[in-house]
Parts: sequence; C-alpha cells; structure tokens
Amino acid sequence: MIMPDMPLTSDELLTTTRSVRKRLDLTRPVPLDLVKECLEIALQAPSGGMRQGWHWIVVTDPEMRAQGGDFYRRSTESYLSNAAADPSRGAGTGSQVMARVSSSSAYLGQHMGQVPVQVIPCITVRSAWQAGESQAGLWGSLLPAAWSYMLACRARGLGTAWTTLHLQYETEIAGLLGLPDDVRQGALIPTAYYTGDTFHPRCAPAAGGRAASRPLVDSTAGPAMPAQAADAWRLAGRLRTTAASTCTTRDGSPSRPDGVTLKGPDPCDRPRSRRLIEDR
Repeated sequence: MIMPDMPLTSDELLTTTRSVRKRLDLTRPVPLDLVKECLEIALQAPSGGMRQGWHWIVVTDPEMRAQGGDFYRRSTESYLSNAAADPSRGAGTGSQVMARVSSSSAYLGQHMGQVPVQVIPCITVRSAWQAGESQAGLWGSLLPAAWSYMLACRARGLGTAWTTLHLQYETEIAGLLGLPDDVRQGALIPTAYYTGDTFHPRCAPAAGGRAASRPLVDSTAGPAMPAQAADAWRLAGRLRTTAASTCTTRDGSPSRPDGVTLKGPDPCDRPRSRRLIEDR
C-alpha cells in the first residue's frame, strides 16, 4: 500500500479532497498499481442490493486520452460560453471566485487529453429508462464508489477532479472505448500527481479568493413558518440542495460482466473482488 509520509486524518481527507485542475502534473507518470489500489478501496462502497454493477474504465493509451480529451474540450467550451451568458450563474458567490473557477475549468478543458490517467466509472443499465422513472437508485449505486476512489487518490498523493461535461458526447466516447449499449458512464475523473504542497478546506466566508462553502443552515431560505419548525425545515432544505475473477486475453475477446478485463501495458495478476477494470 502506497501512502504519503504524513497520513491525513478522516476530517482532513474529507475536507481537502478538492477538484484539482491547474495543479495536475501532466508530465509525471502515474503507476497503474497505484490506480488499482485506489479502485480496490472504491469497491468497498455501498451499492443497491449488493449488485455491484459498476465498471471502471482506466484510460492510459495516449491516443485514446487525446481523443476523449478533445470531446471534453468541445463540451467545456460550449458550457463556459453558455455560462458566461447567464447572469444568474454563481449568484452570491462573488465574481472573483467564479472567475477563478471558470479559468480553472477552461484550463482542464484544454488539457484533459494530456492527463496521465482518465478514469470513467460506469454502471450497467438493465433496461431502457422510462419517462418519469427515477434514476436515483441506479446512480446511487455508482457515485459513492467514484467518490471513494477520489478520496483514496487524495490519501495517496494523487489529485483528481469530478467532471461530467464529457457526457454531452457519451455516445461518441462509448464508441471510442468499445462500451456496450447497456453500460452508461457516470463521470470522467482525471487522475495525476499534483504540483505544490497541499490543499485546504473551503472556508466561509471566502478568503484569498477561495471558493466558500454555503452554510448548512440558510436563514434566508424558504417561506415564513413557525419559529419552532424553522431550523429543522431549513436544515433539511439545505441538505436537499446541497469481477469474481478471471483475466481475459488481450485479443479483445469479451469478458463476463463480473470479470476483470485489462487491455494495455499491465495485465492483471490474480483474481480480485467483483469488478471490471478496462485499461485502455
């Protein structure tokens, strides 16, 4: 297990796992064993019915990273252009903070294809989505594991960022990666070592231009109500807003849904817990 010299406390880990964009080290290779170690931690996350229908696509091939990065760049440019035209975006957070966030997002948009490792958490969709059908149970069985992966990376000296803008081109990226129709993507997590020393929790109010966290209890939210019910209502409102086993060959032959597929420079060496890792 690879850990930093000074391990983080639980609170430090949870409050300093930031979205790293400009500080991602684009030149330093990331050992695939370290990424696998973080994914092993992620597999301890809960999933509905213990189905573990997740799949983890680990993209290391330079050409594939560049092609995926180009889709991400196009989506980022469109997003930032629309955001710039929306006066309500970032209301109450301060123009300095939002300018920094936009600049950081634009940088990642231009450099996503150069990030050493791109991790795409996916999940199996067993039937077509019906109009009005809730998807909370589906994504609730994937996103906690994706966040656990990011926490594990932070604990081991890696930087990550939660991104979803590539989903504008989900079909094209699925074709690029050879994903079947019943596997849907949940996020795109750039993974790299980071430059500089460390990260700090968000503060309230903002200091030094850093983004501030919204207060847990917002005394301005909601209609008038009896005083005894106000705090509980506002707290609830803020919270609402706020595989088993065999490696396949490298010839591209299909694997079982719960198998381990590795394509690239690092073949799997032993059976693991239920998962699908595709190193592309």
